[in-house]
Amino acid sequence: MNELNGRMVACQILLTGLIARVANETRDPIGFLSDFRDEIQAVIQGVRIAGHQDSEPIRLQALKAVDEMFSLMKAPSAD
Repeated sequence: MNELNGRMVACQILLTGLIARVANETRDPIGFLSDFRDEIQAVIQGVRIAGHQDSEPIRLQALKAVDEMFSLMKAPSAD
């Protein structure tokens, strides 16, 4: 389980870096991040989670992780 958690954290770090890089190259980085966050949340809401009777706690945890990931991103500085 620790190995899986470590891989998930590594995946989140890579995804955060990729999103931040793409957002910095767009004309409206805040709009891009908001749209991207909304798309990811829609995917999480629609994905089928097999192997559990009640998948809602897993879904809520995934949504929380997405919100935390995006809250760490900031708009590029004006400098």
